[in-house]
Amino acid sequence: MSSRRNDRERWDVVVVGAGPAGLACARDLLTAGLRVRLLEATDGVGGRMRTDRVAGCPVDRGFQVFNTAYPQARRRVPLERLRLRRFTPGFLVCDGDRRFRFADPTRAPRQALDGLAGGLAGPRDLAALAALTGRDALAPAALLRRGRDTTTRRTLARAGFTDGFVERFFRPFLSGVFLEDELATSSRFFHLVWRSMARGTLCLPAEGIAAMPELLAAELRPGTLALESPVTDLTDEGVLVDGDRPVAARAVVVAAEPTAAARLLPRLTVPPYRTVTTYYHLAARSPLREPTLMTDVRGRLVNTCVLSEVQPGHAPHGYALVATSVLGGDTGGREKAVRAALADCYEADTGTWDLIATYTVRDALPAMPPGLPLSRRTRVSAGRYVCGDHRATGSVQGALASGARAAREVAVDLAGG
Repeated sequence: MSSRRNDRERWDVVVVGAGPAGLACARDLLTAGLRVRLLEATDGVGGRMRTDRVAGCPVDRGFQVFNTAYPQARRRVPLERLRLRRFTPGFLVCDGDRRFRFADPTRAPRQALDGLAGGLAGPRDLAALAALTGRDALAPAALLRRGRDTTTRRTLARAGFTDGFVERFFRPFLSGVFLEDELATSSRFFHLVWRSMARGTLCLPAEGIAAMPELLAAELRPGTLALESPVTDLTDEGVLVDGDRPVAARAVVVAAEPTAAARLLPRLTVPPYRTVTTYYHLAARSPLREPTLMTDVRGRLVNTCVLSEVQPGHAPHGYALVATSVLGGDTGGREKAVRAALADCYEADTGTWDLIATYTVRDALPAMPPGLPLSRRTRVSAGRYVCGDHRATGSVQGALASGARAAREVAVDLAGG
């Protein structure tokens, strides 16, 4: 953390919030030759991308994965330093007492035929899936952004998928991506997500998801970042930290979480957010000896996986770390119900598993209904800007891109001023 004496200076730009958007914005502004102060309210960078150490395990604050297809992340982060390990290119679908294996027919056609033989998909569904995946993988992102927008459910029906396949495959899987289970999310956003799935690989960093924003922060110029510096108000001269410490700047970029952003910028409209809860259990043995995501047709959970099968260092030797996410909050008795669902899905005795952490993330992902702009200008008023996943596609890619856009707009305005 840099010295508070730096705040007696007048900066070109103050960036509020050291999540992915704020880190990207600050880095690009520094590259443009501006003097930047990045103020973070908490004791670390990353926003929602934080990792704790619990019972000897690196535990992310909510289940998160790293997609190698995100261009902003690839451009900004040396992937080899994350020491990524991959999930299998497919997932398991739990349907009562049966488990189906899904594989992308464009990557693993032989395994995809197993889904056909097992009854998960019919020939019509596999053909539609191959066509959809091929189109989205090859189409420029700009073209997908301009496509006709409707709900994801309607676009899947128009693509030729049967209702049964949508209910057993798309709805369970996408509920973990959209954090809603009605498939009411924008089809434009769906196509961008499906494009990234087809072009990239889902991975876990060796030290947890916090490794990515920590690498971004390490690239900042010394004296840029100040932790434990909550911005409580914006002023005509800049910002006020902790209620009584003024920091002067020509421009302010609010990259804080959505509730704080709306408080600092009363004219800002923030979309509603989805809530998700993740339970972390430590088991004496792995219930699934492969690095694979599993979904549940019955909707008792959105996904579950044995993290230590992806990254062995995520659990002490001889143990297994299981992460399971559900929509909404941690209501009374919910963990007990989740444990029962896990017993079905993994075909294992979960009664002896230790619950080591529970994270409920209230502002996990913005709601993205049809018609919602997937990217918006960041300028709110003269000298005031905003960025974050609520200003772009609700993803790490969207947050980084929003931060980059804010930096461009600020740099142009200050150069003209």
